[in-house]
Amino acid sequence: MSLPEIPDIHSLVPHSGAMSLLDTLLAADAETLSAAVTIRPDSMFCADGAVGAWIGIEYMAQAIAAHAGYVARQRGEPVRVGFLLGTRRYACAVPAFAVGSVLHIHVQRALQGDNGLSAFDCRIEDGRGGAELATATITAFQPDHVEEFLQRSSE
Repeated sequence: MSLPEIPDIHSLVPHSGAMSLLDTLLAADAETLSAAVTIRPDSMFCADGAVGAWIGIEYMAQAIAAHAGYVARQRGEPVRVGFLLGTRRYACAVPAFAVGSVLHIHVQRALQGDNGLSAFDCRIEDGRGGAELATATITAFQPDHVEEFLQRSSE
């Protein structure tokens, strides 16, 4: 699961500024992606020296978005917006991720429909010790034409 050249993760995720939560792409292929984030005092959602465990879902979702961006770039296509549809069985062994923590987020595609629906098995590990901190299955949707989809959704 390694890349000949590892792109900047920010070029793969359609988020910008403070909402781009992941720091580094560690590895990726057609079915999986691993990314890292270090929790800092100025990290988005950090309060009282930690980021709440519920933000793990967003770390997982952004890793899925990075995977979609990686796959698109491999096909010579632009990075596109996708939507988190749901989370099943999110379990976290800690109430929060403390400042100084290094988290490794791993996502593996479990299924991919022709209609843009997908499901990923996700986990967050302690980047320094390897202990599993959180797991979930996340479903996502990436429409072919985002503007058209949003227009139809608002009618």
